[in-house]
Amino acid sequence: MPGYAGGSSASPTYQQVSSGVTGHAEVIEIAFDPSIISYEGLLDVFWHTHSPTTPNQQGADIGSQYRSLILATSGQQERQATEAKQKLAASGEFTKPIITEVKRFETFHPAEDYHRDYYANNPSQAYCQLVITPKMKKFHERYKALSM
Repeated sequence: MPGYAGGSSASPTYQQVSSGVTGHAEVIEIAFDPSIISYEGLLDVFWHTHSPTTPNQQGADIGSQYRSLILATSGQQERQATEAKQKLAASGEFTKPIITEVKRFETFHPAEDYHRDYYANNPSQAYCQLVITPKMKKFHERYKALSM
């Protein structure tokens, strides 16, 4: 589910979040079945389907609302995410420092309805073609077993 989190505004809207003044990031809430994919597996997908090394930017979208952020729902998830970040940084896989922020989840604010299933509902939109489709291709190539 798309939404906003990590900031201070109690009822953020897309317009407010996209202005950069709320402190919120654009995020997705993920419910997962650990018998299908582990939390470690989700972290691997996260690291490899977005840019964890570019501060406050994803693709052409720039601003703190586009920062790389993991919001852990438990102390165990927070530790696992921090350890995975450190291990990936030490691996040398990325030439730039991993700047992903790892912190404890507080509140999730669902995005407006038109954001839900945006890619599926708007596959011919330029943003989808230029930004999302390459990420989906990268995902399907790397994670064939998870592709549906």
